[in-house]
Amino acid sequence: MPPLYNEKQDVERSSSDIKKDPEHHVHVTATAVDDALRQTMDQAPSEPFTAEAALKLRRKIDKHLLPLMMILYWVQFMDKTTLGNSAILGIRTDTHLDANHKTLADQAVKLCSVSFIHDLVTGWEPYSISHILSSNTRVQNLALQRFPVGKWMSINITCWGIALTLHAACKSFGGLMACRIILGICEGSITAGFMITTSMFYTRAEQSLRVGYWFLMNGTAQIVSGFLSFGVLHIETHGFAPWQWFFIITGVITLGTAAAYFMWFPDSPATAWFLTPGERAMAIERIKVNQTGVENKVWKKDQFVEALTDYKTWLFALFSCLGTIPNSLTNQRSIIINSFGFSTLQTTLLACVDGVVEIITIYTGVLLASKWKDGRGYVAALYFVPNILGSVLMNTLPWSNQIGLLFSLWITGVGTTGFVLSLGWLTAVVAGHTKRITVQAIMLSAYCVGNLVGPQMWQEKYKPRNRIPWAVITICYVLCPITLLSLRFLLARENQRRDAEPNEDDIGEVYIEEVLVDGTKIERRVDKAFLDLTDIQNREFRYVL
Repeated sequence: MPPLYNEKQDVERSSSDIKKDPEHHVHVTATAVDDALRQTMDQAPSEPFTAEAALKLRRKIDKHLLPLMMILYWVQFMDKTTLGNSAILGIRTDTHLDANHKTLADQAVKLCSVSFIHDLVTGWEPYSISHILSSNTRVQNLALQRFPVGKWMSINITCWGIALTLHAACKSFGGLMACRIILGICEGSITAGFMITTSMFYTRAEQSLRVGYWFLMNGTAQIVSGFLSFGVLHIETHGFAPWQWFFIITGVITLGTAAAYFMWFPDSPATAWFLTPGERAMAIERIKVNQTGVENKVWKKDQFVEALTDYKTWLFALFSCLGTIPNSLTNQRSIIINSFGFSTLQTTLLACVDGVVEIITIYTGVLLASKWKDGRGYVAALYFVPNILGSVLMNTLPWSNQIGLLFSLWITGVGTTGFVLSLGWLTAVVAGHTKRITVQAIMLSAYCVGNLVGPQMWQEKYKPRNRIPWAVITICYVLCPITLLSLRFLLARENQRRDAEPNEDDIGEVYIEEVLVDGTKIERRVDKAFLDLTDIQNREFRYVL
């Protein structure tokens, strides 16, 4: 394996910015270079960097990282759906929560995660609670860039676990609203943190499959929640309702997960406890092919501006918003199934099928995308076809056809695969650490906007057929694949444009200067892949399709 850096003695030049000497050598400050690379510069790889060694290392990373990510995503989704599951466990009666209040409480969770995009749209409202809550995603993404990822997430998990447990003590809408606000604020760190972690440890070819692995736990959470709801219905405790037991149990599980994250979740490949110093250097070398580096703790204004002016940012945001307006189904599914005439016990068990559908479709989708070269956009678009069919059938089948309606409802879960693939796709086509977390923040903000808009459709006057909500959902499902295919077309055209460009690289060998303890100045050569360049600045970057 070629060295990560070279040393030169007696260097006379020091620069605070990127500078190029007459021999086309570029000098940069240490802050311009990837943090993880700087931390492992003096560490030699534990063995020669071969395909076999890389595979062995990836399996070790999978063994220690994926179980924790999968468990947390399972816990997160189960916690998100607690309010919907509790609706059939008696919470609405005990807390005097009618249908309209339930919608507002659910909005609170999503509202907490809306970021600075809300500020840009609504303007400055100093005394508006929505403005205070809307800054959460901005704060979370800045925190994930500045602080150790694993430790920051563990703090958030602890806070939301406490808030979830306190739901059991709520007696009114106000108490539930307060708990849901805390829950939403803290959960805002997880998807963004996972996207950053996945891009730090895995190559672009590996990312979609790994995102799929932790995202398919949503389906598992639906199954477990269904059986857990079924179980707590049989708990008979004087003065303590089944829905209260439901929140206590899920809250304790969440707090246990927080402890595990604090102890075992790595902050980056450069500090991962389960890797030897040599393996850490190899882990960083392994992802050099991404041309995205690992992480950089310095916030860069130029990358932030580039993110705001890049069409990819807004196409991902548009897709995210359109794809999550139908997300309001998550907390409506049990209610819809119950409206078909099934009993409470039957509803809790039938709702588990949604989880099975999600597990199967996400796994097959990410597997197909990983095998089909340049097929990520096509696969994501293809998996929306069953959603379109299901939503149309929900509006056209006779109300007496319970089995047909139930099947139609189930297949609307297939399109989740498209959103899963978009998360991995985003991390693979955006480079530059500040730019990447900015694009992620905007995409997740759009995700929250969709989740905020979606619940408004489910009004009492549309029941039981809910024709208006299903018509809106159908339109969203049609526009989602159109957006994805448009994005793929533009990225493919950009790749062709770069392939046709002359192979003239403005940046030759790159060095950072260091002063040793004895005063000697040395230069270390740095691979361009670790310069924290954006995908637009680095003309060698090619977009995954």
